[in-house]
Amino acid sequence: VQVVESGGGLVQAGGSLRLSCAASGANFDTNVMGWYRQAPEKQREFVAAMTSGGRTNYQDSVKARFTIDRDNAKNTVYLQMNSLKPEDTAVYYCTEIPLSWYYSGSYLYPEHFNSWGQGVQVSVSS
Repeated sequence: VQVVESGGGLVQAGGSLRLSCAASGANFDTNVMGWYRQAPEKQREFVAAMTSGGRTNYQDSVKARFTIDRDNAKNTVYLQMNSLKPEDTAVYYCTEIPLSWYYSGSYLYPEHFNSWGQGVQVSVSS
């Protein structure tokens, strides 16, 4: 699956952004999609994931603020980010998560992935 992320930008703390990830390839409607992020001088980290059936998982720091969603008809996954904080500043990436990795929990460790899209910059000012 190839992906193209969009929707990033600069926003003040407390503001909102909605990221989009357009995916190409077969079986989008049956796969697991996830969002990850990498802040300056930090390791890439898991943010959110959503199965084809609508099950969601979130990093604790974004629960109740971020919402992952998907439109299978458009092969697109979204990340709605509300109440943004300066510590949310990062490059955000989306990717397909192999089903086996999802059930094993390996998806929580971004170092398992060897291919990423170009990502999208999100900057939150204080």
